[in-house]
Amino acid sequence: MTTRVLAAGDLFVRNRLFIDALRAAAPGDLEFAELTLPWPVEPFGRVAEVDEASGTEERLIEALRGARICVTQMAPLTRRVLEACPDLELFGISRGGPVNANLEAATEHGVAVCYAPGRNAGATAEHTLGLILAAVRRIPQTHADLVAGQWRGDYYRYEDVGVELLGSTVGLVGCGAVGRRVARMLAALGAKVLVHDPYLDGLGDLADVAELVSLEELLARAQIVSLHARATPQTTGMIGAAQIAAMAPGSIIVNCARGSLLDYEAACDAVESGHLFAAAFDVFPEEPIPAGSRLLTTPNVIVTPHLAGASKQTAANAARIIAEDVGRHLRGEPLLHCANPGALTVPRPA
Repeated sequence: MTTRVLAAGDLFVRNRLFIDALRAAAPGDLEFAELTLPWPVEPFGRVAEVDEASGTEERLIEALRGARICVTQMAPLTRRVLEACPDLELFGISRGGPVNANLEAATEHGVAVCYAPGRNAGATAEHTLGLILAAVRRIPQTHADLVAGQWRGDYYRYEDVGVELLGSTVGLVGCGAVGRRVARMLAALGAKVLVHDPYLDGLGDLADVAELVSLEELLARAQIVSLHARATPQTTGMIGAAQIAAMAPGSIIVNCARGSLLDYEAACDAVESGHLFAAAFDVFPEEPIPAGSRLLTTPNVIVTPHLAGASKQTAANAARIIAEDVGRHLRGEPLLHCANPGALTVPRPA
């Protein structure tokens, strides 16, 4: 039997990546339809009741006609889409979390939603290390000074130089797929690594390179603090003015996780006062960063436009992880990364 699949890719996770991965991983005769969404040329946003989506309900409904499976990164799986597409049974989201899906409505309609945890872990870990090095060695500032015709030899003053990672203490707040890679990279460079993660009972294979501590101890001991927690109600605002004040004078904070974890005003205050040596961020409470934001004008604050996970390998990994779960679905095997397992017990329309 032919299975109709909609590849609703975008300008990062391309349709050809989905289709090639599905042909390699999924059995049977697959018939493909394609829809290309405008992200990242057009920013993602809220569509109906779901967040961080691209495209429209109308375009997705039209493209899904007769499709049993949809693979996408950004398409909006809303209640309206589900009601209009009774043939749909699996919706694969090639992201670390299914934020663009209404999971409650999907479960009610018997549509399983799978996702791709760890798809960008390598890229994000490398970007984190890049931001740490950029901050401790003032790379963006000295580059800009040279381009502007200034040879800033005065940065060689003891008070103005940064630290080496060799022998430094770095604290990681959160230790999932990204944090674990960062820990390994830092340890290879000779840093002492501290980890705070309330969901861990132990460090497992990281026990040889890291130490599990409380958040208070991490903030007090680390010269560099890097955030790697997921965005949840419990982690929102977890690093505020009090936590930054508890950090050692001259330390650095880095965030490549989620903007909701950190009080950015407090971070800018601490950099301006000299309490923090520098700060480096790839994620923000509002994206794009608003014009006039202090993040764009505070010296020694380094910013990149939420690109930590952007690599060719991330796009390929995303398509492969989702395609593997599509293959499991078509073979009648359990899904590895199902966000709403209750949907699997809901009777499908005859």
